[in-house]
Amino acid sequence: MNSYGDSSSPRGRAQIPGQHGDPGGDASGGGWSAAQDGTAPAGRASVAPRAAGGRASVGGSAAVPPRGGSVPGSASAAVPPRAGTASVGSASVGSASVGRAAPGRAVPVPPAPGAGRAAGSGRASVPVSPAGGPAGRASVGSAAVGAAPAGRASVGSAAVGGVSGRASARASVSPAAGGPGGPGGPTGPGRRARGAGDPAGSSRAKKRKRVNMLIAAFAVFIMLAGLGVVGFTYYSTNVVLPEDTTPPQATTLYASDNKTIIAKVGTQNRTLVTIDQIPKWVQDAVAAAEDRNFYEHSGVDYKGIVRAAWNNVSGGSKQGASTITQQYARNAFDNLKDDTYARKVKEAILASKLNDEYTKPQIMQHYLNIIYFGRGAHGIEAAAQTYFGKPANKLSVAEGAVLAALIKQPEAGAGHKGYDPAVNLAEAKSRWEYVIGGMVAEGWLNAPGKPAAPTLAEYPTKTLKKPSQGGAGIDFGVNTPYGNVINYVKQEMRDKGLCVDKEEQVTDAKPLCSQALMSGGYKIRTTIDTKIQEAAVETAQRSKKGSELSDQPPNLMAAVVAIDPKNGRVLAYYGGDNGTGTDYAGKNIDSSGNPYGGHPPGSSFKIYTLAAALKAGKALESRWKGKAFTPEGTKFKVSNAGVDNPECGNSCTLTVSTLKSLNVPFYHVSQDIGPDKVVDMAAKAGVSMMWRSDTNPPKGYDLTKTDPKDIAPNPFFHVVGYGQYPITVLDHANGVATFANQGRYHKAHFLFSVEKRDEVTGKWKKIADEGSLKGEQRIDKDVVADVTSVLEQYPARVNHKLDDGRKAASKTGTWELKAKSDDNGDAWMIGYTPQIATAVWVGNVKDRKPLKLKNGDKISGGNLPGTIWERFMDEAHKVKKWEKKDFPPAANVGDPNTGNGEAPPPPPPPPGQSNCGPLDLLCPPGGNNGGGNNGGGTPPGGPGGPGGPGGPTPIDPRPGRDGGGGGLLPSLTPRPDND
Repeated sequence: MNSYGDSSSPRGRAQIPGQHGDPGGDASGGGWSAAQDGTAPAGRASVAPRAAGGRASVGGSAAVPPRGGSVPGSASAAVPPRAGTASVGSASVGSASVGRAAPGRAVPVPPAPGAGRAAGSGRASVPVSPAGGPAGRASVGSAAVGAAPAGRASVGSAAVGGVSGRASARASVSPAAGGPGGPGGPTGPGRRARGAGDPAGSSRAKKRKRVNMLIAAFAVFIMLAGLGVVGFTYYSTNVVLPEDTTPPQATTLYASDNKTIIAKVGTQNRTLVTIDQIPKWVQDAVAAAEDRNFYEHSGVDYKGIVRAAWNNVSGGSKQGASTITQQYARNAFDNLKDDTYARKVKEAILASKLNDEYTKPQIMQHYLNIIYFGRGAHGIEAAAQTYFGKPANKLSVAEGAVLAALIKQPEAGAGHKGYDPAVNLAEAKSRWEYVIGGMVAEGWLNAPGKPAAPTLAEYPTKTLKKPSQGGAGIDFGVNTPYGNVINYVKQEMRDKGLCVDKEEQVTDAKPLCSQALMSGGYKIRTTIDTKIQEAAVETAQRSKKGSELSDQPPNLMAAVVAIDPKNGRVLAYYGGDNGTGTDYAGKNIDSSGNPYGGHPPGSSFKIYTLAAALKAGKALESRWKGKAFTPEGTKFKVSNAGVDNPECGNSCTLTVSTLKSLNVPFYHVSQDIGPDKVVDMAAKAGVSMMWRSDTNPPKGYDLTKTDPKDIAPNPFFHVVGYGQYPITVLDHANGVATFANQGRYHKAHFLFSVEKRDEVTGKWKKIADEGSLKGEQRIDKDVVADVTSVLEQYPARVNHKLDDGRKAASKTGTWELKAKSDDNGDAWMIGYTPQIATAVWVGNVKDRKPLKLKNGDKISGGNLPGTIWERFMDEAHKVKKWEKKDFPPAANVGDPNTGNGEAPPPPPPPPGQSNCGPLDLLCPPGGNNGGGNNGGGTPPGGPGGPGGPGGPTPIDPRPGRDGGGGGLLPSLTPRPDND
């Protein structure tokens, strides 16, 4: 460590150090006082001895006796010899134009090790020629450092040998050679002292002075550097002030209530606040902990530096003496991270400049926004939320002191556990008491108009939060089901033009999209309803005890998306357990940049085919062929989940075909109206992307940018009518929401609003919102009313009615594991009420395996997905307390006579009437008594009877049947032979 000398020698005093093994002596700064006893009156010259007793001529001749002898007279100089007796050379002290000092006597000083020092006003270091050689002459020259600006040092006359004289000297004296072991010493030939004009001696002195300055402590370095050097550096340094160096801020995502934080992302967990949002007692606590002179000093606490330096030199505990302003400068500017003297100088300069530019409250604000508090929290606002779960403006005195105590060492390091109460409570409390004591001592507590000081018993243990690995750091929310919400928020910010993807497009208002959330400090209100989200997670997440998947085979995965039909807000989104893995409910991007993530929707897609048919003029009661067949020009057979000949035969209405999930009639519908009409209806409802299934990997098509005629029937063939081609759960939920909203489309979205903080006022300013919520009428209301009239019959048919008789519309869907397989690979349940639309998918986590329950039953849309859908919908309506609402009645659009099916058989005769002929010879037994039953003359499957065409045929409730319908079909897209 450096030595810190005393610069308070009396004015006009001359220090003359002796020589010690240095051929040139040293008149530059060291760490030693003028005399070992530390005292010399003004005008008195303390003269270090030569190597041996001898004669010094200082303005006149002086006989110097050996140590222990004395020379009488007022001007006598007693100089003890170093070794033996030697002749004394004379020293002529040149004249210096410095103010006069009273005559005094030359008092010899023992030699000090190292270099002498000229310090203080009027002090002169005058070396004495060595003994053992010719008497050298010492010309007193000018002082480079520490010269007395005024006053002339007149070295008093010596009454030795009757000769008196006067030495008029300036503060610095060029050194003479000599010393024990050196030239001119006891073993050397001696050396002549150089005069005042000797440039070589002056150069050596300056060099030694610079070396000493470098090893001096920071404080002494600044003090000795001189006002000219400091001033030059101060005004020539290009200082970047805080408004130009805004620290990175984390972006906070809130739920739809704009209060509940669901995620926080950024390179640093920080939210900037203004000083008026930080209680005064929190500011004072920080000052008490880190810089109790903060309100008095000018950015650099010189007293504190000297005190710390002396403590370091004297062997005490190491002290830094950095002020709050210096700490801010160090943390705010990247070029102040290294631990060097150059850094400390610039740090002090920046601190002084900051002190000139800003008020104390402003500096405190900057400091508290940038300093680190541990647990990933940067800045007081993040710290308040992290440790106490509240904003900074709600902190109590005791809580503020806890945070202030953390700053010194917030986390464990070498040799210390840090001051986090959860890790090191005893020392955290001790540090807390130190802070509170400082506040009391400074009058910031227990004073008039000030808060009372809390006692140790009031240490806020109860309100202190436990550390959480993902709680409030930069990845808070990322490793939860909310993580996928963050990904959609990023995309929507891009879509709204809040960020850009190219460097050349970056502006202050539009950062790179890749960095926007990480450092932009946005406050984003999402559409997620935490209660509905919780219902989705509790129902579908495997890790949740009691969920529908918690005890099922480990290969199973579920996804749930719920949307508000009236505005398109995504109320709940569960696509996986975090935002870094696969999103099973939405789009993903592979390493080649290709989107993936869709699942074959199976029969659940038939809602779009049915709507397209009604739009094309078909009616719900139009009849279509239902028997299995091989389409002309293809090599595959279209069947109904293994049922080649359904009960309705070739006279199946669209109502029955939908309720029984028959595939063949919907294939015929696609042939009739064109597969492009089906694709177009799905796109109008909200399906934004569809993947073909005959490529590896599947190739996706953006339906929002593609004309359906360009992609159907190639690659999307007629099998699109019953759901072969993959779509996402989010898109399917969006499409269902359009039906729930009577055909009015709202794009599913996650952004409710985006705010950014004004750096000047500290107030939040809204820079984007969800936009117009008027929606777009994309599907005719009457068409939707007819579709809903069919779908609202479905929950009862698959045993998934909602509680309290609440009406809902739904549809299941199942798709095969692979071609010609009886196992299922994807299962769905979709449905809606007027208040909420939900899509549920169940499939595989990774490898595609058969979907089976723990009891071995096959999973289809009617069992596990249906159970998840029903449980979630009941809970969502319960927590939101939505009233029961009915759907509009059917409009019965279209022409019943437009299908390709066979005409229905004649209706049965009314009860009590006969159509057997006049003699009743052709009537079967009981012909007039059956009343429409098989015993009444109506053949099984006849019109209006159970299982008959157009009749309310009961659905087969067995697992894997979707209520008795189809869905197990070829995975490869069929093609005509000439395709």
